[in-house]
Amino acid sequence: MALNPDPAKMDEAAFVKAYGGIYEHSPWIAKMLWQSLDGKLPNSALKLSLLMAGVLEKADDAAKLALLRAHPDLAGKAAIAGKLTQSSHNEQAGAGLDACTKEEFARFETLNAAYKEKFGFPFIVAVKGLTRHDILDQFDRRLNHKCDEEFQTALNEVSKIARLRLAAMEG
Repeated sequence: MALNPDPAKMDEAAFVKAYGGIYEHSPWIAKMLWQSLDGKLPNSALKLSLLMAGVLEKADDAAKLALLRAHPDLAGKAAIAGKLTQSSHNEQAGAGLDACTKEEFARFETLNAAYKEKFGFPFIVAVKGLTRHDILDQFDRRLNHKCDEEFQTALNEVSKIARLRLAAMEG
């Protein structure tokens, strides 16, 4: 299976435009990857996801934190106001977050605030295949993590989201 559009047939600007949103509001990952490989990119979602995750892994902690902070709250104000990226909207809707009860929205709001206060970035989880109840359970469990453990967990989830987004682009 090949990616559509084919990264190997793109110049830097086209690649960043097509793949810059794979990591939420962080086109620098696509730009750095294209530059590091001089445009010689694979046409495979798995290979491209591993290379992009490698760029993230090599970034400094400030860049990683900025990337985490670029993510929206789950079932948060941006979702309610319709201000999510299309990818985030589709992912959250797929997990039923757009169908939360008033009580569930309130619980998400409380957990989002507690999580951000403790860790300094939004709670991030690859929601594909999860229900809103699964996500709330993960919130409860992950709020007990130590800061360095949760920082790495969040980065792993971001790369998982990217891998899923790239897989969806394979034809």
